[in-house]
Amino acid sequence: MAEAIQGQRHDRNALVLYGSETGNSQDVAEQLGRIAERLHFAVRVCEMDQVEIKLLPKHKVVIFVLSTTGQGEFPKNARKLWKSLLRKRLPPGCLGHVNFTTFGLGDSSYAQFNWAARKLHKRLEQLGANEIYPRGEADEQHAEGIDGTFLSWSIDLGKHLLSLYPLPEGQTPIPPDVFLPPKLFLELVKENTDEPSALEATSPSSVTNSPSDATFTTTRPFSQTSPDHPEARATTSVPFSASAQPLPTNGSHTDSALASKHIRDQAEMDYTSLIQPEPRPCPQIKENIPGEADPVDRTRAKARLLPWPDAVEARLVSNRRITPEDHWQDVRELTFHMHKDTRYCPGDVLTLYPQNFPEDVQALIDLMGWNKVADSRVAFQATGPKFYAAENLISMAHGLYPSPRTTLRQLLTDNLDITAIPKRSFFDFISHQTDDPIHKERLSEFSNPAYTDEFFDYATRPRRSILEVLQDFPSVKIPWKWATCAFPVIRGRQYSISSGGDLKRSSHTPNVLQVQLLVAIVKYRTVLKKIRQGLCSRYIASLPAGTVMNVGLKDGSFEDTTKYQPNYPVILIGPGTGLAPLRSLIWERAAMGMIDETQRAKTILFYGGRNREADYFYQEEWNTWFRDVTIHTAFSRDQKEKVYVQDIIRREGQAVWEQLQKNAVVYVCGSSGNMPKAVRGAIIDVMVKHGTAPFRDRATAEAAVTDMTRRGHYVQETW
Repeated sequence: MAEAIQGQRHDRNALVLYGSETGNSQDVAEQLGRIAERLHFAVRVCEMDQVEIKLLPKHKVVIFVLSTTGQGEFPKNARKLWKSLLRKRLPPGCLGHVNFTTFGLGDSSYAQFNWAARKLHKRLEQLGANEIYPRGEADEQHAEGIDGTFLSWSIDLGKHLLSLYPLPEGQTPIPPDVFLPPKLFLELVKENTDEPSALEATSPSSVTNSPSDATFTTTRPFSQTSPDHPEARATTSVPFSASAQPLPTNGSHTDSALASKHIRDQAEMDYTSLIQPEPRPCPQIKENIPGEADPVDRTRAKARLLPWPDAVEARLVSNRRITPEDHWQDVRELTFHMHKDTRYCPGDVLTLYPQNFPEDVQALIDLMGWNKVADSRVAFQATGPKFYAAENLISMAHGLYPSPRTTLRQLLTDNLDITAIPKRSFFDFISHQTDDPIHKERLSEFSNPAYTDEFFDYATRPRRSILEVLQDFPSVKIPWKWATCAFPVIRGRQYSISSGGDLKRSSHTPNVLQVQLLVAIVKYRTVLKKIRQGLCSRYIASLPAGTVMNVGLKDGSFEDTTKYQPNYPVILIGPGTGLAPLRSLIWERAAMGMIDETQRAKTILFYGGRNREADYFYQEEWNTWFRDVTIHTAFSRDQKEKVYVQDIIRREGQAVWEQLQKNAVVYVCGSSGNMPKAVRGAIIDVMVKHGTAPFRDRATAEAAVTDMTRRGHYVQETW
């Protein structure tokens, strides 16, 4: 079906829809959009929820790119369209004119690997849609990550599209060495005008740009008040910004009717504060000098309350390292205070939005020669006819949520990830922004799938950042107007909440909700002997108490709250920081159990780490507050032979089987990869060895675990 564009009929139009939580599916969708554009399709790339079913037949081809999240669920920005596709009144052949294919992104450590894409593909076929190319699937566990399967799949898809929809005589595909200019660009906003820019028009204006200059007073330590209570670990309690206006609320966590009470309730809060030493960040670009401590970054970016989606205002009241100073791993306990009417449950996640450091931003500005415009207000504009800014073709700056009246420097600080590890598409983009033939050739090679080894050795393996690449190729000069198209957006980092039950309250500031995180700071040395630290890790390590920020609250994988009620036995398995959501659940069950202790079922925790002395998080809690929780530990480096949680599960197999017979719920949390698979295998081994006759057949035991997953009795939350 043809679509009218600027008064002309376009029979070659393609719709690329994505559902994404972390941005990976969006990146893949945009790459597919560029492939179709080179075949002279009029292309629209957007979130699945931005279209309705009736629009699908209007396009020659529709490509769906979909990640699987949680326990086989659809990403948030794909659920609306998915639900509409499930409507029972839809006739079987209603999508008979839709030609489609799908590409799924998943993690094979989950039993529900690529479930979302598979379910979508099947449903589209049930409604009569025509598969024009076989479904593709990417696995995060592949040695080459997503590219391991996506590159070959996308190349073959392009060839297939060209054979299905040949070009008119005399027209050829746009060659790879021809630059496809961005459809959106930045322009300067005149300083003498008060008219809102296009960028400002799409950003909530009810968010203040910075916290107030509140004063902080010293008070006695919490430990003097209640030396044995877990809250005695906190070190700081500080007030919210008195000038902050009510924020847009997340309906699932905060009743919108309560938002108007935000400022008034703050005035009733009794806050106290202790002076906490500022944590020391580790530099991203600068190298450590042997024998010297990391220098303190005194030029930390000013905190701004950015209009992130469903933002909740929070104040950091404690940023405490809980591993020994001489331990290789820096693990932090972060404590936040929020509005008292905010809600969360075990398994929910808190999203932090990091900032780049001013020294890195200035380094980029200097490299690109942007100093004259860096601090001027900017706005978005579309290239060519106004049609290109319409919803019908492209969406405005996916994932970009700048502050009102933003500048280029603020965009680079708050919104654009200039220290990310570059993807092939970045090398392709900057290869067109240099006049040095040697640099151009080398950059083109990195973007070419035929030179996968070279790309891996230069970018992926040593974890080079975008900023370092630009330092290596100084001839590259990106026009500042294309900054938002050149660099990926900063994605929020999600962390499982580690507090629950009584830890949701603070005895020192009773009118707030308390949220705690358990975060491992990512810092390592690459094969090139260079120190690397994740963007959010560096940001967290530098955050001082008192910082006010907008965060996100999101429902996690423990969706069925009835499953962790005290009358259900639970088997909790969480090595390292995988303990965070399990600690939340234990505290929540303890609070529920106080209501009716007679109904309390057994809780078994399997915890693992490297060393008991350094990695046994919250040991004092287990010894003092939760003596009724059976804890089995595995510290792999405390003895000659390494011992892991799966080994302890097998050792305690009889006790595990007894709880499984009582309909226990199993929660597995921690790093993805080998651990979830090993734990699943251990649970199956327990059934085979200790179970009744039917379960002693391994195939039956595997089917039983699959059924537990389906019923919500085997829950996996890994990252």
